[in-house]
Amino acid sequence: MIKELRAEDLNPQEFIEQKAREISDTVGSGLAINALSGGVDSSAVTMLGHRALGARLRTYFIDNGLMRQNEPQQVASLFGGLGVKVEIIDAKGQFFQALKGMTDPEVKREAITQTFYKDVFGKLVRESGAKYLLQGTILTDVDETLAGIKRQHNVLEQFGVDPQEAFGYRIIEPLIQLRKDGVRKVANAVGLPESMYNRMPFLGPALAGRVIGEVTPERIEITRTATAITEKELTSSGAFQYMAILHQDRVTGIRDGKRDYGLQIEIRCWESADARTATPTRLPYEVLDRLSKRITTEVPGVVSVTYNITPKPPSTMEAV
Repeated sequence: MIKELRAEDLNPQEFIEQKAREISDTVGSGLAINALSGGVDSSAVTMLGHRALGARLRTYFIDNGLMRQNEPQQVASLFGGLGVKVEIIDAKGQFFQALKGMTDPEVKREAITQTFYKDVFGKLVRESGAKYLLQGTILTDVDETLAGIKRQHNVLEQFGVDPQEAFGYRIIEPLIQLRKDGVRKVANAVGLPESMYNRMPFLGPALAGRVIGEVTPERIEITRTATAITEKELTSSGAFQYMAILHQDRVTGIRDGKRDYGLQIEIRCWESADARTATPTRLPYEVLDRLSKRITTEVPGVVSVTYNITPKPPSTMEAV
C-alpha cells in the first residue's frame, strides 16, 4: 500500500532534498538511465535525477513515432538549456512493428510496455552498464492499474512484474506518492519553467492511446495533425487537458456534392485538479465550430468532428 502525500501537505524543497538523497544512495557510484518524454512527471524526475547524480544519469528521449509534432527536438532543446544532455533514440520502426495488426487497447498497451522496457531500454541498459531506470510513475497510474480501469504502461512492480527479472534492471520511482497537483509543485521547485511544470498531461502510450483500432504511421499522422490543431485552438481555455481522438469506423460525409466515406475525430477537453475525476469544459460554440472547420479542412480524410460531454466517471479522460 502506497501512502499518499497530498499536495497541500507537501513541502517541495524538503521532498526534493529527500528524494535526491534516496536516488544517490540507491544508485551509489554506478549509473542510472532516465526516460524523458517531456511530460511534467518525467520532466520532474529528470531534474531530480540530474540533481542527485549529475553526469551519472543518462537521459534518453525515445522517439517511438507516436509523439506530437516536433516533440523530441523541442524537449531535448529545452533540457539542454537547463544543463541536461538528452540523447534522442530513434525507435519508430520497433514500435510500429510491435503494434502491427493490434486493435485491443490492453494488447496495444502491453506491446508498448514490452517494446519500451525490454527491447529499447533493455538494449540501452546493456550498452551503458546502468543498473537502474528512473521514471515518473505517480499514484494515479498505480490506482487506475490496480483497480482494473486501465493498465498504465509504467506500472510494473505493483502489477506483479519484477523489472530485474523481466528486463535486467531496477526501477526508481521518486514521485509515486504524489498525484498530478503535487508533481507540479515539485517540478516548479526543482527549476522547470512554467511552460513545463504547468504543461498539460500527456499519456504514456502517446498518440497510440488516441487511436481507436490499429495503430499505423498513417493513422498516427492524422491524429498528430488533429492534435496540433486542437492544442493550438484550446491553449487559452485554461483546461486541465484536451485532446483529439481518431475513431476506428468510417462515417458518411459529403464533399463537393458527392459522398465522402471518411474519418471521425472526437475532441475531449477536461476540468480537473488531479485526474481522479473530471468534467468536460463548457467550451463556447464558436470555439467548437472553429475546431470542426479547421480539422475537416486541414486533416485529410476527416468528415466528422464530435465533442465528448461525459464526465469522469463514468468516462475516462483518455479514450483507450
